[in-house]
Amino acid sequence: MVHHLKYGGYQQLALVMAEVIARHAPRPPGGALVPVPLTRRRFQERGYNQAALIARALSRTWDLPVREELLTRQRDGGSQTALTPQERLANVAGAFSAAPPPHRLAAEAGGGPACGVIIVDDVLTTGATLVAAAQALAQNGWSHVGAVTFARALPFERRVT
Repeated sequence: MVHHLKYGGYQQLALVMAEVIARHAPRPPGGALVPVPLTRRRFQERGYNQAALIARALSRTWDLPVREELLTRQRDGGSQTALTPQERLANVAGAFSAAPPPHRLAAEAGGGPACGVIIVDDVLTTGATLVAAAQALAQNGWSHVGAVTFARALPFERRVT
């Protein structure tokens, strides 16, 4: 399913994936859904961001907003499919930047509550992308960062080529 969504253009699969996530993951108590952003080149090639499609579908079930503007990809590290876990970590280190949370902006104006974010992606392989995205959010003041994915790939050592 992930392959067909990412490379086959079957965008409607995002709806099914969001349904599966909602069925198996508890709804977070609050916050916003933040899809992992694609590089500009990848978005132009594909025409859509599969993580954003899943996040939008999930937002309807969980009644949480999608905030695509909170996380941006600063550089294109290329495809990670052939990289080792260590190479993936290095490839995405510093690849994301994040907007500050509303409480930080509100604090500058006199106060306001903090809220969390849930990073949304299609598949977790080594976790490098989610770690880099979460680090960017945490470094900009987000104190509650979670993540949800549709699938988990086999551990790198067990993968068959």
